[in-house]
Amino acid sequence: MAIPTSIKTLLSGDVVEWARIELKQTWDPAASLKTICAFANDLDNWGGGYIIIGVQEVNGRPIYPLKGVQPEKLDSFQKSIFAKCKLLRPSYTPIISVEKYQGKYFIVIWCPGGDNRPYSSPKTMERNNKERIHYIRKASNTVAPSDDEEKDLFNLANRVPFDDRVNHQAEITDLNITLIQNYLREIGSSLYEKSITGDFTELCSDMNIISILPEYVKPKNVGLMFFCAQPDKFFPFTQIDVVQFPDGLGGDNIIENTFKGPIHHQLREALQFIKNSIVSKKIVKSADKAESDWVFNYPYAALEEALANAVYHRLSEASDKACYEKKNIMRSRTRKFFFFALSCPINFS
Repeated sequence: MAIPTSIKTLLSGDVVEWARIELKQTWDPAASLKTICAFANDLDNWGGGYIIIGVQEVNGRPIYPLKGVQPEKLDSFQKSIFAKCKLLRPSYTPIISVEKYQGKYFIVIWCPGGDNRPYSSPKTMERNNKERIHYIRKASNTVAPSDDEEKDLFNLANRVPFDDRVNHQAEITDLNITLIQNYLREIGSSLYEKSITGDFTELCSDMNIISILPEYVKPKNVGLMFFCAQPDKFFPFTQIDVVQFPDGLGGDNIIENTFKGPIHHQLREALQFIKNSIVSKKIVKSADKAESDWVFNYPYAALEEALANAVYHRLSEASDKACYEKKNIMRSRTRKFFFFALSCPINFS
């Protein structure tokens, strides 16, 4: 994976804030590993940051002409970066890229916020060092957190649900504008008109289904679940399986129907199938009253509630147990796989 922007853009400071960039004349494992750890922890949700090796700086600004990294050191620096990053706990590997600019070579280390925060780094590079610190970024400085900041860091790790995370393997083109427009029209959103005439990226940003970093526009998992025609491309087995056991759970007969596509389409199609093909009724007429009694083999309302809750309110991971409410157009807790078994219906015979 390449870095999401050019070194020219990074050094300009016009797109990426200087607080998210650290300039180093050379690779210094003791200092740079702490900064990698701090960017990965991303306490303020800035989107991580970048370390550029080969640039002298004064007050956080590059000094021109740029020094660069000697070509014979490029390989050894990269090997050292990978080796030192193995000291981070839990495991975290930044994106490392060799860039050529103004006829010289530079190493850019891109450190997006990690999914397994909080991360810790050894306090020193000494072999007998056992002390680890959850470094954070404050303004343009890498520092050890205070007790309150460390609490915030642990709480942050529990507040980033699966659906709100950026999917680094997807592109914004994987989001389908037709699916988005149909959804907005259906819910009566004021964004529907904007979806017809407005900028697509801006629309996705308003819906909070993409990252907001100006140099790195990527879909979030929730956007891919709802507005990608084939979400199983990114989340294997994203499907609903309605499985019937006509003879009971111990029987040999199994009838299986699978529903794929955007998650809300899966739910509707599965429920429609259950309503049309599985739920049936028996009309019982009584001699002592004018009204007939209707008896259903399955209570459809209960099935509808159970399946909808399984799709939209099931926590994705253990870290989502402290999930919080957001006022967005949509907010779901999706799973990668749904299994809905139907057995032991009321016997009409």
